[in-house]
Parts: sequence; C-alpha cells; structure tokens
Amino acid sequence: MEQNQTQQQDNEFLFHPKNLMLFILLFGLAALFLALTLSYIYTRVTMNVPPVNIPFLFIFNTLILLGSSWMMIRAKRAYLDDDTEGYQKNLKYTIWLSVLFMLMQTVAWWWLFHNNIALNTSTTTAYLYVISFVHLAHVVAGLPFLIMFYRTAKKRMVDPVTVLVYFSDP
Repeated sequence: MEQNQTQQQDNEFLFHPKNLMLFILLFGLAALFLALTLSYIYTRVTMNVPPVNIPFLFIFNTLILLGSSWMMIRAKRAYLDDDTEGYQKNLKYTIWLSVLFMLMQTVAWWWLFHNNIALNTSTTTAYLYVISFVHLAHVVAGLPFLIMFYRTAKKRMVDPVTVLVYFSDP
C-alpha cells in the first residue's frame, strides 16, 4: 500500500525530483565551466597576459571527451530504439573512453610538471589546471553511474522478456 502511494506521489510531478536534481547539477556544471572560461578571457584581455600554449595532450583529451559524449548520445539513441546490443556496446565504449581520458589527463599533468609548468607559473596556466581538474572531476563523478548502468543492463537484459521489461520499465 505504501509503495502505491509513493508511485502516485512520483507521478504527480511533471519531472521526477531525481531528474530535476540532475538538471540542476548539469546546469551548475555548465555555469561553472562558463564562469571559468569567461574569467580566463577577462584575465587575458584586462591584464594583457599572453595565451597559454595548450599542450597537444590536452587537445587529444578534448577529442577523447567528444568521443565519449558521442558514445553517450549513441547509447541513448540505442536505448530509445530498444537496441540491446547497441545500448550495451555504446555504454562500454563510453566507460573505456572515460578511463582513457583520466589516464591521459594524468599524463598531461605529468608533462606540465616535467616541463616546469607549475600551477603558480602564470594566471593562464592556473586556469588551465583548474579547468582540466574540473573536467576530470566531472568524469570521475559520472563513471560510477555509467558502470552501474552497464552492469544493470548486462544483468537484466538476458532474454527477450527481460529486455522488454528493461526498456519499458522507467
């Protein structure tokens, strides 16, 4: 009886509270990245600071993140199309790209330290460190959820009936 009341209460919301929290979190992250980017631009313009030469590894890491985002989009499409294999495969690729990003981010920071480009070298270098750390924190925070979704999909998508239940049960 109590479970039915909880389900009815959840159905009363236009957006489920968990989805609303997710939207607020994503908006906050987007605002943080925008604020850091605008702060960097403002600092460069007002203080006449030369631009930081972004090491190739950071550009490569950006491409890895874009690939990871693309795999997430494909996983969502596969989920909406009830494509079990595509959903699981794209989630797995996203996980591996996320792990690769974290490893390459560590290598990029090692490269910076090895070349005597420390956090206190310049203001623009500090921005590079902060923005890259926030990216890493974002990926680290999302990875457990990706793994959970992947494991749940592998465990529950065994035969056509369980696949139907998985895709139809919100």
